[in-house]
Amino acid sequence: MNMLIDGELVTSDKNFDVLNPAFEEVLGTAPECTRVQLDSAIDAAEIAFCSWRKNIDLRRNVLLKCAKTMRANAEDLARLLTQEQGKPLAKAMREIGEATRWFEYTAGLSIPKETIEVQGQETVEVRRRPLGVVAAITPWNYPVMSAVCKIAPALLAGNTIVLKPSPFTPLTTLKLGELLKDTIPRGVLNFVSGGNALGEWMTNHPAVRKISFTGSIATGKSVAMAAASDLKRLTLELGGNDPAIVLPDADPKDIAHKLFSGAFENSGQVCVAIKRIYVHENIYNQTIDELVSIAQGIKLGDGLDENTDLGPVNNRQQFERVQELIEDAQQKGGKIATGGQRHGNKGYFIEPTIVTNLPDDSRLVAEEQFGPALPILAYRKLDEVIERANSGMFGLAASIWSPDKKRATQISQELDCGLVWINQHLNIAPQVPLGGLKWSGIGVENGYWGLYEFTELQVVEVAQS
Repeated sequence: MNMLIDGELVTSDKNFDVLNPAFEEVLGTAPECTRVQLDSAIDAAEIAFCSWRKNIDLRRNVLLKCAKTMRANAEDLARLLTQEQGKPLAKAMREIGEATRWFEYTAGLSIPKETIEVQGQETVEVRRRPLGVVAAITPWNYPVMSAVCKIAPALLAGNTIVLKPSPFTPLTTLKLGELLKDTIPRGVLNFVSGGNALGEWMTNHPAVRKISFTGSIATGKSVAMAAASDLKRLTLELGGNDPAIVLPDADPKDIAHKLFSGAFENSGQVCVAIKRIYVHENIYNQTIDELVSIAQGIKLGDGLDENTDLGPVNNRQQFERVQELIEDAQQKGGKIATGGQRHGNKGYFIEPTIVTNLPDDSRLVAEEQFGPALPILAYRKLDEVIERANSGMFGLAASIWSPDKKRATQISQELDCGLVWINQHLNIAPQVPLGGLKWSGIGVENGYWGLYEFTELQVVEVAQS
């Protein structure tokens, strides 16, 4: 694979291996971007910004052409995505399809101007202007979707971009760059690949005016500190420890499959996936039985096998972390209702794991696991469960489950998070903003709100006389 810098496909003297997590075998290599190459990419983005910012109709057309190119190459992109990320091919196709839809939706947005009359003495025009060069850094769980969620609004707003994918999943993103090479003007969109050092160079570069980062809280804090030195604008979509609250009037049989998919989608590697379920004590055992039954029928395997339901954890570091959390849960007195073991002897597979009887201070409850291990916790009173759900410094998403939608909606106002679903989970749409409270992030993505994150206000006042 090659990087895309100033409209040219570029390699490097040094490469790094990318593994297929289902087999722990080398799938391919990606270039290790040098500091000189990064400077070239940012210089190209600066130069391209001067003309790119001027014509929104051109920008709309380019986004639509990007969507067309992705759609024409969807199968090849999805297959490569499955091999480097691990998710089943059908899920990879869905990710490519959703990313394509994000391009199309964003192309239809407008950037309005507002005119204000001030006491009959002057006219005030409020505009939204692009920021300049955007540094975008994306994660390994949804590499293509995360990239397009940043690329599309940033470009429509008139910015230019240098984007770095995760070193665990760079190949599909770099392939996308190769496909879009002749669609996007030179320098407007640049793809570079590498490890942590490259990310640090990007966030510290003086020409970068905006950083859009999706990843861990620890890295997000480092990005924020780097941005502070010259007041770069920030969007940080960080981790979550997202609770689901099952009210006593819910029917476990009716909601179990939705709860399970909300927790184990992409093998639990979703920032807004259910990370802990609070179930009223009256239906606690029945809910566990339903979820265990589903988990025991799940097939783990290579994502290219059409019979696979769940793929592996993406990388060894995360694989070992999830195992560590399961071991800690057992040491804290947790009961493994199902799963808890590595699946097979090759690949980063962990059985879908459900843990009961855990204290709230156990790591599997208090931390973000980002993998296929789920604690189920009993509660008695509503006030109690709201306090427990709000505990800690996470505040990304949550869900409430009850046939009484009005009551559930009222309860949602008491949850400290950016997004609350009622009787569903993981329903993400390009029109709907997504952002976190507390340590779960700064700013939002998606919709007009996400588009405006890539702009700044300018006010022009014109005297009447």
